[in-house]
Amino acid sequence: MAPTERNGPTAPDFPPIRACLFDMDGLLINTEDLYTLCADIVLKRYGRPNLPWSVKSKLMGIPGASNGDIFHNWAQLPISREQFKEEQAEQHRIYFPECKPLPGVEKLLQDLKRAKTTRGWPVQIALATSSEQRNYDIKTSQPATKQVLELIPEEHRVVGDDPRVQHGRGKPAPDIYLVALNSINASLPEDVPKVQPNECLVFEDSVLGVEAGRRAGMRVVWVPHPGLAAEYEGKEKEVLAGRTPLFSIGNDEQRGEVDDGWGEQLATLENFPYEKFGIVVP
Repeated sequence: MAPTERNGPTAPDFPPIRACLFDMDGLLINTEDLYTLCADIVLKRYGRPNLPWSVKSKLMGIPGASNGDIFHNWAQLPISREQFKEEQAEQHRIYFPECKPLPGVEKLLQDLKRAKTTRGWPVQIALATSSEQRNYDIKTSQPATKQVLELIPEEHRVVGDDPRVQHGRGKPAPDIYLVALNSINASLPEDVPKVQPNECLVFEDSVLGVEAGRRAGMRVVWVPHPGLAAEYEGKEKEVLAGRTPLFSIGNDEQRGEVDDGWGEQLATLENFPYEKFGIVVP
């Protein structure tokens, strides 16, 4: 499914939201703090400082970024990248089972499960996470966390190594969100119109994730960690337009325009403003 053609920044006229598509790490569960903790443990082991947000902000949303040039050029560790990867993975195995839902997540998902649009259509929900299945299973191993994530139908969960997402086409490419939308449309009864990209609302915490949603032709809510929000203070409009020069993939026409009304920022998922998006919760 191709992204929907956007209106210009002058007068967006949006239909009600029929599908909410969620990132997971740092949005639904508290993995960002755990990722930082795991990195800091290994860094401290070799006498290096804690990972600052000025570096971490450039890594979020990129699979394997903590073993790439940006991180290692900063870290200057006296060990090989492969050894760091192994030692960090060891910490992940220890701490990822402690993942828990962030504030407002459980209520939001429960509300959406019974919500309808102002036009009477049920609201669909899906997951689009860069985490591979193995890490997804570890992160959701706590019964309380697993129970919350299972509010999203299994057939609507798309993970980072899903074969439907072409290798190398992770966020900020739109592919994973378009696959998630396709999974929703495949489950709809034949007499129900397919959900269009501009009827979708993407929930993201990372800058690259916001860009992926915008490239998919979808509306976006950005809910950044306070540390990330501080790094992008004064640049919020560029983030919401998907126009930050973090990671170039070409096809720049897929990105939004500043102040076009397709994105907005929230501090938390608590007290979500359903009515703003044409969603009615009984």
